[in-house]
Amino acid sequence: MTAFAQPRSWIATRPTEIRIAPRRLPNEFYPTPPEATRALLSVEDFDGDIWEPACGDGRIAKVLTDHGHAVVSTDLHAYGHGESGVNFLAQRKPRAKHIVTNPPYGFGLADRFVRRSLALTRETGGKVAMLLNMASLCHPRRTAEWQQTPPARIYAIDDIVCWPEDRYGPPPAHFTKHRYVWAIWTPEHNGPPAFWWLSGAEFRAPNSKINRFNSRRFS
Repeated sequence: MTAFAQPRSWIATRPTEIRIAPRRLPNEFYPTPPEATRALLSVEDFDGDIWEPACGDGRIAKVLTDHGHAVVSTDLHAYGHGESGVNFLAQRKPRAKHIVTNPPYGFGLADRFVRRSLALTRETGGKVAMLLNMASLCHPRRTAEWQQTPPARIYAIDDIVCWPEDRYGPPPAHFTKHRYVWAIWTPEHNGPPAFWWLSGAEFRAPNSKINRFNSRRFS
């Protein structure tokens, strides 16, 4: 592992435009542990096909598929899963009803993923589910945008680490302190979001029970 790595170049059109961010993994590749997606499925239903537009090596998509969902998997980069070479931010037509992903974070990319997802699901009437760093909820540059287009529900999920241990070994100590939330946007929502807590450890086992309660309890 190198100390300086090339970030995920969703906004680059030529190699000379790729900016270098210190202490970041190549292509912003921070895969989602399966327990995070299982926890999401314990509280949210998806009544149609799902697009995973930053699929990486398929960590989210495989869990969704295992639980009976039809998934369209794409990524700008090739990690051996789904269709590569697809810049989500340049897409103008939805590929599925819902969008579920852990977007790249650097250089405002997560914000742009949210905006593009909301624009695409306005055509389908689907949900958007984004796994975001908890710090993104209270950044001063984002406050007005969160107020204007608030999610319907926010789930704080504890005890997960988005790190490719199979590629780079154990995560750095500082990285294990990152905390995450699932933010859920629905087309019919108005007003402030509901909030709930999810346990990563509860869904670590592959046979973890899902759909313990439905998101309608928050409506």
